[in-house]
Amino acid sequence: MTQSSFFCGIGGSGMLPLACIVRARGERVAGSDRALDAGRLAPKFDFLRSLGIDLHRQDGSGVAAGMTLVTSAAVEATIPDVVRARELGLPHLTRPQLLAQLLNAASRSVAVGGTSGKSTVTGMIGWILHACHRQPTVMNGAVMKNFLSAEAPFASALVGDPELFVSEVDESDGSIALYRPEVAVLTNVSLDHKEMAELRALFGGFLGASRKAVLNLDDPETRLLGEDLPAAKLVGYGFDSPGAAISARNLQLEPGGARFTVYAGEERHHVQLQVPGRHNASNALAALAAVRALGVPLAEAAAAIGRFAGLKRRLETVGTVGGVTVIDDFAHNPDKIAATLATLTAQPGRLLLMFQPHGYGPLAKMGEELAATFAGGLRPDDRLYLSDPVYQGGTVDRSRGSDWLAEAVRGAGGKAEHIPARPDIGERLLADARPGDTIAILGARDDTLSEFAGELVGALGSAPAKAGAQ
Repeated sequence: MTQSSFFCGIGGSGMLPLACIVRARGERVAGSDRALDAGRLAPKFDFLRSLGIDLHRQDGSGVAAGMTLVTSAAVEATIPDVVRARELGLPHLTRPQLLAQLLNAASRSVAVGGTSGKSTVTGMIGWILHACHRQPTVMNGAVMKNFLSAEAPFASALVGDPELFVSEVDESDGSIALYRPEVAVLTNVSLDHKEMAELRALFGGFLGASRKAVLNLDDPETRLLGEDLPAAKLVGYGFDSPGAAISARNLQLEPGGARFTVYAGEERHHVQLQVPGRHNASNALAALAAVRALGVPLAEAAAAIGRFAGLKRRLETVGTVGGVTVIDDFAHNPDKIAATLATLTAQPGRLLLMFQPHGYGPLAKMGEELAATFAGGLRPDDRLYLSDPVYQGGTVDRSRGSDWLAEAVRGAGGKAEHIPARPDIGERLLADARPGDTIAILGARDDTLSEFAGELVGALGSAPAKAGAQ
C-alpha cells in the first residue's frame, strides 16, 4: 500500500522541499497552508499541484485515516488539521523528525549546520555532486538557481539517489540532535536563536554523532568545538588557520564574485566564484572540504563550484533600472547582516536598506547585537529604514519593536528611521534612490519580501529619470 502524508504548513521554506522529495519517492502527498487560505503566494501552490500534491484548506477537511501528519514549527496544536489527526489517532512527525529519518537512512549523507551559511553551503555541495555526476538528493531551505526551470520554479529540493542525501539542518528548535550524518559541516557558531552555552552543546553533539566533521577553523567557537574531536575525524578549512586541511590563499573579491587558490596538502587549484563576498569564499571552502570527504577529487570540485549560480534571496540582484540596483537578501541575524553589509558596502554608491525583523522574540534576544551591527556596518551616507517586525499572532512580548531598534542603532552611533508600514518605506526608497545607489531588502520568515523587491524594480522602471544630485 502506498504511504500517504499530509503536510500542514506545506508552503514553508523547510516543508515544501521535503514534500517534493517524499512525493518523488512515490508516496501520496497532500497538504495545507495558511498562506493558501489567505490567497497569497499562488505560484508556489500551483507548483505543488503540478507535482500531483492535493491541497486543502487548513480546516481539517484534508486529513484522513491512513495518513501520517507532518507539521512545521509554525503549526500550533490547536490548528484544525492537527486536531483532526489527533482524533483519528494518526502518526505525527515534525518536519525535522521526517528529515532525520531520510538522512539517517542514507548510506552516504552530509548535514550542514551553523548559524550562517547553511543554505549556501548545502546548495554548493549539491551542485558540485550533481555536476560531478554523483546524483544527490538535496534538501535545502532556499531555492537553488542552478536547478531552476519552467517545471521547477521553486527548486529548493533536488531529487536524486536516496542513498546520497545532502541537507541543511537547524539548531533553532534543538532538532539538530536527531541527525547522524556521514559528514557534518559546521560553518560558524554565533548568537541567533539560542544562548551560546546551549548552542555549543547542540553543535558539539551534532559533530560527535558524525563520522567526519568539516569545521571552519577561522571561527573561534567552531575551532574550540573541534578541539574535542579525534584528529582523524576532523577536517578543518579556513583562510587564516595553519591547521586547516583545506585552505585558501590569494583571495580577490570582485563585484560579482571572488577568486582564490584552494590548497590541500600538495594540491592547489584555482577557484572562480560567481557569488560575491568573503563569506561566500568561506562557504565554498566548506563545500569543497565536504565533497572531498565524500571522495570527490578536489580538482573536479574546484572546477564545478565555479558554475554555482547562487541561491534566491542570498544577495540576489532582482533588477537594475536607471542606475539603481535592487537586492533581495535573507540576512536577519547579526552574523548574516554583517556579511551582507561588508559585501554591499565594498562597492561604490550609497546603500538604501530596508530591514524587517523576523519577530519580536529575536529583537528581545539579540537587539543590542543587531543595533551594533547596523551602526558599525553602514557608512555615513547609507540609509536604514526599519519596518515593523513579522508578527503571526500569539502572546509574544512586543515591548521591543522596530522603534526600539531604531533608537538603539542611533545610540550605537548609527542612523536609522522606523517607518512601520512597508508601502511607506517603498515610497521613501523610490523617492531617495538616485543613479549609483543600491536598494537592499533584508529579512526572513516572509516570502512577500521578494515580491516587494520585485515591485520596487517595476516602480523604478515607471518612474521619471532623476538627476545624479540629491
